[in-house]
Amino acid sequence: MARRTQELERDLEKEARLVEIDGEFCVPVEANQARYLIDWGPFEPPRSRWTVAKKVALFIPAMFLFILATQLMKEGAALVGPQIQGQFPFANGVSTMGFGWLGAYFVLSGSPVAATAVSLFGAGTLTELQAFTMLAGSRLGASFIVLLTGFLYAMKNRGADRGASIGIGVQAITTTALVYLPGIVIGYAIIKVGWLDGVDLQASAGLDAVLSKLWGPIVDAAASALPGWALFLVGLGVILVSFNLLDHVLPTVSSDATASKRAAWLRKPWTMFLLGCLVATLTLSVSVALTILVPLASRGLVKREEALPYIMGANVMTLADTLVVAMLQPTSAPAHVVLAMAIGVTVVSLVLIAFAYDRVKTMVIGLDDWLLASNQRLAIFIGGLFVIPLALLGTGFFYATS
Repeated sequence: MARRTQELERDLEKEARLVEIDGEFCVPVEANQARYLIDWGPFEPPRSRWTVAKKVALFIPAMFLFILATQLMKEGAALVGPQIQGQFPFANGVSTMGFGWLGAYFVLSGSPVAATAVSLFGAGTLTELQAFTMLAGSRLGASFIVLLTGFLYAMKNRGADRGASIGIGVQAITTTALVYLPGIVIGYAIIKVGWLDGVDLQASAGLDAVLSKLWGPIVDAAASALPGWALFLVGLGVILVSFNLLDHVLPTVSSDATASKRAAWLRKPWTMFLLGCLVATLTLSVSVALTILVPLASRGLVKREEALPYIMGANVMTLADTLVVAMLQPTSAPAHVVLAMAIGVTVVSLVLIAFAYDRVKTMVIGLDDWLLASNQRLAIFIGGLFVIPLALLGTGFFYATS
């Protein structure tokens, strides 16, 4: 009995010396020893100094190509604008939404399509409404990559929870539509009322001079060698390359880090909303920010109802890179379009989380479960994701607005 008591005392003494570090309990080997770790949250820590150096080295060409792409697209839009203005698929505000929606499917990203809308509007090719709806369409189509990833993940990992991996893709699409459709109405009302008219988000004259000096010769050489439509397509290709480089430069989202022992606080709606904002801002892509949910949901580390505010936050901040492109346009109007869209989506998201979170969560998850319960329903849903934007795009054949 005495021996048992001594062992218990030693165990208690050992536990008393335990120090909690990054969610784990450790026993210091030396007196006053401490281990300092950087908590990278949902992002993977750099593996070595070489990794950091590589990211820094890639950042400069990535940003150079990003700005070059905006200048090429701006010049190309100015040259080709008079030929395509009012023509299919830019005939009306409905067809431009369908074009932006399907364009996001084609490039598996909404950002290049959003940049295209902003550039065409800056050149006067699109009206304010057409630019706004094309931007909205690019956002509605961007979540499709999450559903596609969910299908591929379920096929590759036979033991994974098929319903969770595909379901998170369905939820990403339905939640995006839930916040963007009313957000579009609010955002466009903000533009028409003129609340943003006094906001100047255009690049300064000094910055324009620097851009003209550094990138102007390249743009002029390309413009002299290529027709306007080809120049615009080259700019679109360059921006895709720049985004690809930025994917290697920006932090990598880690599902293991997100599922750490201290991740209980992430299950709270407001912290999940802020996390979605943070990840989308740092990765410059709502597709990347939302795709990480697929393995997390499949392994049961994040429940679908917990992901709802995260999806809303990512959809708010995904417009950050588009706003930069808009600020490089000749006038402030493109920036007002992007900012109004961001404000509209933010207002809707905050209202839903603050006042109707449980009701919205029940509705969204209930719809997802209903769709996933039948392969026929799921097939109809996926078919609708193509039929709806095609129908919107098709209106451009029948009528045009000036």
